[in-house]
Amino acid sequence: MLSADDPLPVKPERVLVAGVTGSGKTTLAGRIGDAWGLRHVEIDALFHGPNWTPRPDFLDDVRAFAAEDRWVTEWQYTSKGTDDILPPRAQLVVWLDYPYRVVRSRLLRRTVARGILRTRLWNGNVEKPIWRMFTGDPEENILRWQSTTLHKWTERMPAVVERFPHLTIVRLRHPREAERWLRAQADVSGASTAPPKRRSRDR
Repeated sequence: MLSADDPLPVKPERVLVAGVTGSGKTTLAGRIGDAWGLRHVEIDALFHGPNWTPRPDFLDDVRAFAAEDRWVTEWQYTSKGTDDILPPRAQLVVWLDYPYRVVRSRLLRRTVARGILRTRLWNGNVEKPIWRMFTGDPEENILRWQSTTLHKWTERMPAVVERFPHLTIVRLRHPREAERWLRAQADVSGASTAPPKRRSRDR
């Protein structure tokens, strides 16, 4: 497993970004896509249909883009079957293993902003009312969902390493490490990794 300061063995063409809800997977995936000329597939847009209902074609769509040569996406919906499709095709996993205080504050800011602004997300959906952050079951309450799944990737990474030994895994432990790693990739490739001014759909 590599750190922010370790060089990549090759320039990857298929990338997964892993991390707990609120860690910033979508933003980082977009910046990687811009820097390396990879198609960024926002996997939430494939999963969520109107009224937050799961799309029946979700896994078919995942299989379709995973078969392409160049892409970057968020590693999500592992319980829905994406583990059988995405990691066998991927070359690199960027794991955002940030402290709780970082991911919690990011998720709070994002959810409140979306709720107040009624930000339109995937397929016409908008963020659920802010009061739902404090009630409901974990799949309805995004803060509780984050708490429930906080250690998911720490617990499952040993199995990922064993099951998918071809994957290069970069573990980034703080946003500062992510920025340092992105700058290093820019130095190697000559591409820009400047952050976007705003990405409202960050997961």
